[in-house]
This record gives sequence, C-alpha cells and structure tokens, in this order.
Amino acid sequence: MTGKILRRPAVEELTGLSRSTIYEWMRLNKFPRPVALGARLVAWRESDIQAWLEAREPKAG
Repeated sequence: MTGKILRRPAVEELTGLSRSTIYEWMRLNKFPRPVALGARLVAWRESDIQAWLEAREPKAG
C-alpha cells in the first residue's frame, strides 16, 4: 500500500495550523510525527493527517 506524502506547506494548508503550532503539538504528542525522507527532509503521511483531522471533528449527536 502506497500513500501520498505531504510536505509541511501542504500540511499547514490542510490543517490551518502554522509551522510553530505543528511542531509544538508534535512535541506534546498532539499531532502526527513526520517520516524522514533524508537527513534534513521530512514529510507526513496523508493518511495520518486525515485521521488526525477526522478525530478532531465534533461528533454529531
């Protein structure tokens, strides 16, 4: 199974979060961790971001 990977600008656009918020929430274990693509290159799995967004949606009821 191959999933799409997203660089930080795409993650910021999808989530509406700033760079600093993303990294702060990662530090607090409130946001998915990226995968390393190289020594200084990371990206997030789109599936991880989508799951995180869905988990944050208010439940109807």
